[in-house]
Formats: sequence, C-alpha cells, structure tokens
Amino acid sequence: MIPKSRKTLLPALSFALLALALAPLPQAAAQIIAKPNKNLYSETADANADIAGALARARSEHKRVILDFGGNWCGDCQVLDIYYHQSPNAELLAKNFILVHIDIGHMDRNVDVAKKYKVPITKGVPALAVIDAHGNLLYSEREKEFEHTTPEAITAFLKRWKA
Repeated sequence: MIPKSRKTLLPALSFALLALALAPLPQAAAQIIAKPNKNLYSETADANADIAGALARARSEHKRVILDFGGNWCGDCQVLDIYYHQSPNAELLAKNFILVHIDIGHMDRNVDVAKKYKVPITKGVPALAVIDAHGNLLYSEREKEFEHTTPEAITAFLKRWKA
C-alpha cells in the first residue's frame, strides 16, 4: 500500500515525466536527426581549385577562409556542419569567412593539402585550418579540437579568427 502523501505525488510526477518525454528535442538534436548532409564533402571536387576560388573571393570580400577537412562517413563532421548553421555561428561565418569542405576519403584523399596547411588528419576529423585571403596559414588544428565540439566552442573559434 502506498502512503497517502505519495499517492498525491505519483500523479504529479507521472505528468511531469510525460511532459518531459513529449517535449520537443533541443534544436541541435533535432537538426542532427533531421538534416545530416550525406554529400557534405565532395569526393570529386578539386581541393586546390576550391581553395584558389575561395581565396579570390576572400580577397574581394575581405574575409578569411576556413578549410574543413573531413569525410561524409564522419558523424562529428556532420555535427560540426549543423553547428555552422546555427545562430550566431551562421551569421559569423557569412560575414567573416569562406568555408571550404575538403574530402579526406578514408585518410587517403587530399593528404597533400592537409600537409600543406599543417592539419594532422591522421589524428582524426573534422580538422580545421584558417588562412587569410592571401593563403597565409593563421591556424591549424593540432589535437582533434573539433572532434566532439559544442555550438559555443564553434562560436568562440569563429570570433577568435574572424577577419
């Protein structure tokens, strides 16, 4: 038998748990479920040509370039892309950066490009580099900083490296 005080608590607790279970998912979780981009990293793109185009655009728009090394198979790469599209990150990216996604295959594509920008893709992806509009390296990831990241960490990164 349940004591009388607990009898009145159980319906309230049950209602609270039901409300929590039916609550909408947080925005990031909902987007992860709803919008993974299976073609985020083009397997046929020419990374060097994409970077050259981004640099030309960055010079004319007074922006910096973010090189985002990853693969379509990479869950953390998908999450990072979702964080790029959330506010305030989307606005920071649009105003200050040109973003170039570079496919690394299974650590066997564009290895020379990663090496050129001192990005150790063998330690894991996503891996980022920031270059100025003239191609000068400003930042390269060292220790898988973006493997398990948060929207707030991306915001801080974008603010730190904005043009």
